[in-house]
Amino acid sequence: MKKSILITGGSGNLGRACIEKFLADGHRVIASVSAGKSLGFETSGDLDTFTADLTNEQNTTQAIEQVLKKNKTIDAALLLVGGFAMGNIAQADGEALKKMFSVNFETAYYTARPVFQHMLTQPTGGKIIFVGSRPPLQAETGKNMVAYALSKSLIFKLAELLNAEGASKNVKTSVIVPSTIDTPQNRRDMPNADFSRWVKPEEIADAIDIIISEKGKTFQDVVLKMGS
Repeated sequence: MKKSILITGGSGNLGRACIEKFLADGHRVIASVSAGKSLGFETSGDLDTFTADLTNEQNTTQAIEQVLKKNKTIDAALLLVGGFAMGNIAQADGEALKKMFSVNFETAYYTARPVFQHMLTQPTGGKIIFVGSRPPLQAETGKNMVAYALSKSLIFKLAELLNAEGASKNVKTSVIVPSTIDTPQNRRDMPNADFSRWVKPEEIADAIDIIISEKGKTFQDVVLKMGS
């Protein structure tokens, strides 16, 4: 069955893989791009894009309202926007915290909030997918990226809270937790790493497909770890 799928961070590596995956499967995709930018790649299918500063609550809310006005329903929302920064406690000052909080948590929260409230009114409910990370779950790793780990830790708690409210309305929130994603940027930044242990964006897109499909109707409060 054709679904309407919202994807934020459409121009990123994971965003691109998800857009291509769901268009190929015959779904309608609504993807966000940053102001002044395009997706950066050619594709075909039932695709619509919109521009929004997802770090700005008002701008995000207005953008989602326009998306819903045009599309009526959002069956699944893949909230993929995020950023990364190294830094232990000595380096994670207030500015570093605010930056990571804004790009990793606020972008997810400002988008999820209106989408979730809308999904509560849909007879079919809906699925929300967040991208988590391992540092919040592994203190030994997280100690070297404190601001990042703290910002991502809120994603897990937000998913729990949304599931507590959405369960009775068939609105389910999941968090995928990939290992290092195999992207050109990561290969450039970590040239000596074992790339075979990394997870490919296409593999993550396939996992998301299962979660939002009928096969994944039992997924809730899920933390899906991918890669080694």
